[in-house]
Order: sequence, then structure tokens, then C-alpha cells
Amino acid sequence: MVTDVLVDDDIEERPTCGCYTSGLFIEGARWDAESNCLARSHPKVLLERLPVLLVTPTEEHRVKMQNIFQAPVYTTTNRRDKREQGLEFQVDLKTDVHESFWILQGVCLLLNTD
Repeated sequence: MVTDVLVDDDIEERPTCGCYTSGLFIEGARWDAESNCLARSHPKVLLERLPVLLVTPTEEHRVKMQNIFQAPVYTTTNRRDKREQGLEFQVDLKTDVHESFWILQGVCLLLNTD
């Protein structure tokens, strides 16, 4: 779940379940804090910093997949490393359009901006 916290220094206490993750960048889209979902990127802006994520462990059969885009998380903008591997994990992001829109846009999250 994407929080409304932009900088991890603003977090004052640990979550009761899960952990906070920061430092991810989103490519091909942006996070709209007002509607709390993915939105089209601004013109001429390729990468934007994603707010702090709250990662909570959940059993797969309990996850509701409506209005969710499973964004792949890659290590670099090349989407591959020297071993031809790049996909690290996936993050579920809320969206108000069908997930195929974001797939065609090439939306992903990045750990490094190179």
C-alpha cells in the first residue's frame, strides 16, 4: 500500500504489521496522492519518486485484485542486469483504469535510476 508519506524521515513509529519501504521510482506513470492511485505521467517527466510503501504480508487467496495493477520492480532502467535477470518482485498499485493500459504504457518501479 502506498502511504501519503513522501520522505522516510517523517515516519515516527513502526507499523504493527509489515514494514515501510522507500526509495522506489516509478517509470511511465506517476502516483496521484489526491486520488490515491496511478495516473498518467506529466509531459516530459520520465521518472518520479514513489511515496513510502507499507509492505504487509498477505495470503494470496485473501488479496482482492480489483482495480489493482501489479507493477514489476526492476533493479535498473535497463530492466535487466548482467545476468539477464531484472525482475525483483511486484507491487500492487491501485488504479482506476484497466491494468492493460499501464502494461501498454510500460509502467514499472525501479530501485536505481542509473
